[in-house]
Amino acid sequence: MRISLVIPAHNEEAYLGGCLDSVVAEAGGRFHEIIVIDNASTDATAAVAAERPGVRVVHEPTKGLLAARQRGYAEATGEYVAYLDADTRMPPGWLDRVERTFTRRPDAVSLSGPARYWDARPWQRLALAGAWWLAAPPAYWLVGYMLYGAHFVVRRSALDAIGGFDQSVDFYGEDTDLARRLSGHGRVLFDMRFHILSSARRFEKEGLLRTNAVYVLNFVWPVLFGRPFTSSHQDVRAGPTPS
Repeated sequence: MRISLVIPAHNEEAYLGGCLDSVVAEAGGRFHEIIVIDNASTDATAAVAAERPGVRVVHEPTKGLLAARQRGYAEATGEYVAYLDADTRMPPGWLDRVERTFTRRPDAVSLSGPARYWDARPWQRLALAGAWWLAAPPAYWLVGYMLYGAHFVVRRSALDAIGGFDQSVDFYGEDTDLARRLSGHGRVLFDMRFHILSSARRFEKEGLLRTNAVYVLNFVWPVLFGRPFTSSHQDVRAGPTPS
């Protein structure tokens, strides 16, 4: 499978290296290409990416997650386009499950799954795991589609069919908006066994209850009304370098 990996990154010098190192350790050169979208960064994000062999850095001057995602879609040349957030870590078996799923499910246009939180405190990990299991399976069963923006894989042909990403969306709800539009072209799969290791920095900065409530609202609103509930977001990148 020709899978292009795209990692949007705005001022992610503290986290991006760990993300790329985990990708190299897991994939072992199996990605068709690895593209870091340096999204209007003012720090050493581009330099961190350029230090890793086999990584192509593309500079996108328009700040915004959707502008970065769209630029990655335009630059990617694979049959499938995978997206990772820059603060994630790719666990063992991630790429194997991608290849196995799309091979077995020719009707699938995308694959995503939940997060586990590599830098959360133990009680936060337990609470967040419970929230995922409580909310995601019934919501996916009821709606029929779900996508988590921190990690997902999409067939290039399906992205072509919907014209890529809606850049009018600021941040929250962009993943559900994408899932909703993709669902008209095939199965949008959400697999609880297919997880990513993500940072809990937003939960740490904004609070577990508030952040989960915002995520829930921005899942429901695109499903019911075709637009996100929240029109802006807080930048949580500032902070100490992670271990």
